[in-house]
Order: sequence, then C-alpha cells, then structure tokens
Amino acid sequence: MDIQHFFIEKGQGEPIIFLHGNGDNCGYFKGQTDVFAEKYHVYALDTRGHGKTPKGEMPFTINRFADDLLCFMDEHLIKKAHILGFSDGGNIALIFALKYPDRVNRLILNGANLNPEGVKRSTQIPIEIGYRIAKRFAKKNDKARQNAEMLGLMVNEPNIRPEELKAITAKTLVIAGTNDMIKTSHTRLIAENIPNSSLVFIKGDHFIASKCPEEFNRSVLDFLNE
Repeated sequence: MDIQHFFIEKGQGEPIIFLHGNGDNCGYFKGQTDVFAEKYHVYALDTRGHGKTPKGEMPFTINRFADDLLCFMDEHLIKKAHILGFSDGGNIALIFALKYPDRVNRLILNGANLNPEGVKRSTQIPIEIGYRIAKRFAKKNDKARQNAEMLGLMVNEPNIRPEELKAITAKTLVIAGTNDMIKTSHTRLIAENIPNSSLVFIKGDHFIASKCPEEFNRSVLDFLNE
C-alpha cells in the first residue's frame, strides 16, 4: 500500500474500528474511544487524505478507502472486527461489508447514505456549489484541488443500489439523528434492505456521536452486547 494510516489504538478484547466522516479525522470519536476501550480493542483511523494520513498516489474514492481498510486490517493481523462508520465512514463500512463480508463481525452505520440523493437538498446544494467552484480553480490552486477532491466524495459518491444491501451478512445497527442531514426515509431504506438489521434514531442532528455521546454509546454498546 502507498500510505501508512495514522490511528489511535486503545483497550483490549474484540477489535472495533472507527471510521470518521468526510473532511474530519479520528478525533471525532473522542466521546467513544475511552468508553469502548473498557471492553474492546479500539482502532480509530484517519482515512486516506484526512487528518494525519497522507493522500498517497492511489484514487481518492470511497471504494479505495474500503480497500485501504482491508490493508490496514491485514497489516495489524485483524482477522475480523466490528466496524463503526460515521457519515462517509459509514459509506466506507457499507462497501467494505459488501466486498469483504468475512472480515466484519458487527456493523454500525451512523448517518450513512447509498447515494447523494439520500442527503437533504438543503445540505447538498451548498456542497454542489462549493464543488463546482473548487473544481474550476483546481488546476491553478492546490487548496482548491484538495477541496474539489474532498467535496467530490459527497457529490459523486457513493453509488450503492438498495438491493445490493441484501448481500450484507453482518448483524447491523443503522443509527441516525432525528434531524439528520440524511433523509429519514433514506435511513429507513438502508435498514429495510439489510437482512439482519435494527434501526435507532436519537434526538439530534447528523453529529449525534459527538453531541449526544452517552445516548449514542449506550445504543451501540447495547447492540454489541446482544
């Protein structure tokens, strides 16, 4: 692999991997890392081109990030793990579970989406405008190019058909905020198409893990302890 992930590692027990959202880093899970480390072996990663992990030379796509996760697990001798993904991290987790089902124990999808249409237009329109502006200046300005690549992940990806989710074998928790930037109907669509899934809504917006850590942690830990 052309990169080395920066990651935080804590605890012992069954491995659980945290995947942050677009433009963020593993520090997003500061409300989860220590709590989950009391029972689990926590790995919180900076994905390619985020935080302290370099972008490398490979394609900057959700699919590439999923393959990066496989390389990370192989490098650290993790045969199977619980995967908790937030936002774009949830989209990475979805693709990973579809491509490498034997490497996933339980799957937690927080604020994930199958396609850009799953995002509320009030959120998506400014992203699309920002992407077009950044793309226009990308050849002349490195910062604009980086912004275009990052925003492009949300404008162009993911592209998962609902019927594809029926191939997911991991027991799954779909969790989102009651006022999430992902449409409630879209979150329900994801849960309805994953065979062995449960659905939880927590009062709040897209960032429930950060803003409502106690309730979020309780919901996820209850699911893992079932």
